[in-house]
Amino acid sequence: MNAREIVIITGMSGAGRSTVGNALEDLGWFVVDNLPPTMLQALVRTAAAPEATEPQLAIVVDVRGGTLFDDAKRFIEMLRSEHSVRILFLEASDAELVRRYEQVRRPHPLQGDGTILDGIRLERNRLQAIRGLADDLLDTTGLNPHQLTTRVGERFAPGGQLEVTLTVMSFGFKYGTPVDADLIADMRFLPNPFWVPELRSHNGTDAVVADYVLAQEGAQEFADRYVEALRPVLAGYLRENKLHAVLGIGCTGGKHRSVAMSQYIAARLEGTPGVRVAVKHRDLGRE
Repeated sequence: MNAREIVIITGMSGAGRSTVGNALEDLGWFVVDNLPPTMLQALVRTAAAPEATEPQLAIVVDVRGGTLFDDAKRFIEMLRSEHSVRILFLEASDAELVRRYEQVRRPHPLQGDGTILDGIRLERNRLQAIRGLADDLLDTTGLNPHQLTTRVGERFAPGGQLEVTLTVMSFGFKYGTPVDADLIADMRFLPNPFWVPELRSHNGTDAVVADYVLAQEGAQEFADRYVEALRPVLAGYLRENKLHAVLGIGCTGGKHRSVAMSQYIAARLEGTPGVRVAVKHRDLGRE
């Protein structure tokens, strides 16, 4: 990818522009929706400046801009004369677009006093010139939002592969369970190092505590089996485009057992295809 990759997303209303924008946001892109074409150059100049912090910019341009859309082709061509810009054009069959609008019970933005099909045909005509500029044509007929998100990942994710970011978070039950956790594991079945005088002042990031916790009866068996149980779950998250998940691992205070087990399980999951692992210790350091 270029250091400052710029993509313009356009195409038929109802073909999935919002889904594509959301998918790119999940991949770390800065997405601007429904930008009037007259503002394209100003935005891209700002994004392309050396001090800009957002390396990837996606701009959704569509007919909702009304008369502001009329010169879109000219502005896009001007933009391309100064910057490297990729255009993704989304389309779908008339029957598919009618079905989608009927499902959400909303009018097509161009139908006026006519039918949904009237609006679709008018929009196709207005978009014809821009369609001819497209680098990528993506027909979303028959695709559900999950499938479309996968297609976006194939085109824009590093290596063409979406990843699940799994945050393994240790916590203390006495401070409450994490409200954002998708999965919870309870380490209170293991002896508490807090009651071992020489371990009390240490925490689960210290080898002396980690070795103690993992040496307890059932600890290694739990960890090994839990990691194996997580693998199909994470693969399923990836198939369903659930790209962010939190695994909460708790003990009483969030200092010893949960920290040690979080570190161990995260290390075991490193290198799992399609999974990026991060570790967070929510309550470490609390009294």
